[in-house]
Amino acid sequence: MPQSESSAFRDKLHEVIFEADTPEGKAFDIILLILIAASVLTVMLESVEPLQRQYAALFTVIEWVFTVFFTIEYLLRLYCVLRPRKYATSFFGIIDLLAILPSYLALFLPTAQYFLIIRAFRLIRIFRIFKMAHFINEGDIIIQALRASRAKITVFLTFVSLLVIIIGALMYLIEGGSNEGFSSIPRGVYWSVVTLTTVGYGDITPRTELGQLISAVVMILGYAIIAVPTGIVSAEFVKEYKSGRTNTQACRYCGQEGHDLDAIHCKYCGEKLNP
Repeated sequence: MPQSESSAFRDKLHEVIFEADTPEGKAFDIILLILIAASVLTVMLESVEPLQRQYAALFTVIEWVFTVFFTIEYLLRLYCVLRPRKYATSFFGIIDLLAILPSYLALFLPTAQYFLIIRAFRLIRIFRIFKMAHFINEGDIIIQALRASRAKITVFLTFVSLLVIIIGALMYLIEGGSNEGFSSIPRGVYWSVVTLTTVGYGDITPRTELGQLISAVVMILGYAIIAVPTGIVSAEFVKEYKSGRTNTQACRYCGQEGHDLDAIHCKYCGEKLNP
């Protein structure tokens, strides 16, 4: 194949695999999503002991069909990008490799003493579900919103940590002499965390009237506290959403997505995007 035709084929393949702006790209994404979901479902069903005993051979065949497909897909992704090493060491590149690696590792560990290790390797196949992140166009907005709100969230978590320590120490002073559940301040802090987060295991309960009153106040306070981080992240999310939308175009050099609609160069590596 001549150099120009090879380059054109490579660009077309990149457009189909990495982008969803064309009918071919959308069709590829839909097929890939279906296969990822089916492979994850297979892993889940294979963990059911009766099904594993009855359909072990079928599970093996299905697994290798998925492995071959995802291997071809991974190699095509490396072929499409102009800097394969950059993509291979990226988050999505590592996830794509983890999706196929366990099946090949099992070929080199066939002996009985390594059976548990093989099972552990095969469980890593569940990482295939993270490949779905390729198709979440709004994911970049969510990540940016979380990054923008991390300072406020850190202050909030610091305040909550101090609060549970104070409440735990207070409950130890009130309940410690007559309630074996509050035998120490750390036990009181544990009760405080469980109560403030409205989980309420019930393994430690106050017995005094004052302790029960404080418990009721902490429960009500827990509902109010839950709304704080939600509001912080939601506000940043709205701000990021209004600041700009992104397209599905992926850089040919590094494979990164999430570029602005009018972007000319990749905001991650600086190389020029497809026209």
